[in-house]
Amino acid sequence: MKATLVLEDGRSFHGRSFGASGEAGGEVCFNTAMCGYQEVLTDPSYRGQLVCMTYPLIGNYGVNEADAESRGVHPRGFIVREVSPIASNRLSELGLSDYLQQHGVIGIEGIDTRALTRHLRDKGAMRGVLATGEVEPEDLAKRARALPYLHDEDLVGEVTTPEPYSWTDPISEDWVTTDILPAIGADPDAPPLHVVAYDFGIKRGILRGLARTGCKVTVVPARTPAKEALALGPDGVFLSNGPGDPAVLGEIVDEIKRLVDEKPVFGICLGHQVLGQVFGAKTYKLKFGHRGANHPVKDLTTGKIEITSQNHGYAIDGDSLSEGVDVTHLNLNDQTVEGLAHRELPVFSVQYHPEASPGPHDAYYLFKRFCERIHAAQA
Repeated sequence: MKATLVLEDGRSFHGRSFGASGEAGGEVCFNTAMCGYQEVLTDPSYRGQLVCMTYPLIGNYGVNEADAESRGVHPRGFIVREVSPIASNRLSELGLSDYLQQHGVIGIEGIDTRALTRHLRDKGAMRGVLATGEVEPEDLAKRARALPYLHDEDLVGEVTTPEPYSWTDPISEDWVTTDILPAIGADPDAPPLHVVAYDFGIKRGILRGLARTGCKVTVVPARTPAKEALALGPDGVFLSNGPGDPAVLGEIVDEIKRLVDEKPVFGICLGHQVLGQVFGAKTYKLKFGHRGANHPVKDLTTGKIEITSQNHGYAIDGDSLSEGVDVTHLNLNDQTVEGLAHRELPVFSVQYHPEASPGPHDAYYLFKRFCERIHAAQA
């Protein structure tokens, strides 16, 4: 079946459909990772978007439950150069096209993804509509321009857990080995630390990282009042990744303000942006975002450079941070803020994904750093 992608500025791309049929609209973005398409599809941070993979062949190793980062597929559409009809992987449980069809997500293949990516880099991320069958591009362009912007949608509300829960790894321990995840060095004899994790769109890889560092994790809804989180008796608080514009999360920011003086706090991605706003920072939209598995970040406290996995369309304005908070990490591609830390409180955050999923594990040590700061606060 034919498929067509049309951007709000009228640029159109014609290809073939795979996965589900129908029509879907959202912000069109691109990811430069060479693998990890299932982790991308199941990352709640992509809620409300149509994702283009720049690597030309996608689907060649299939999908399986072990690689899922959440219970569902979150992008509204998936854009690739070529989808592989065969999965050459003994762990594969389903082909990519069947997987998208199972989750009701539209895919398009056979378009020039390089041309689409260059257009988005030049013009910036924009809204688009993806449709299967015979369509009129001008009609799709009009529908794309009528779509809500990310800041007009409560995307965090769509992906957060409705109720608190204690997290247990759904993947067996024989799969989660040090051959796949780096050694943490947690003391097996030490009592577990209790961490309350705010779910703005949390990934299983993050929960796994906290658990492997010796944490017992209670996941709570995004809009949980601070007093309810403290009533759970946590040793520390974690702020997760998530979708959408951080500037519209004022009520969440207000609750986190009540926590930073009480407990050690670690935030990543959207959690990092929320924490930045707690300390007075403004956020702004990047032209086309950072989405991929090879972004170089410099740790200003050590001088070391980490290759990181990232997925975000917004950033913190470092000049707007209040006194007492330092910028600790910078993106070496565009000098945007990638980390911050309070000078006195055990509170810090990074813009990138220390758990990778997919990507390098250069920053996996940050889970251990969080636990060390909790222990130091308790001493």
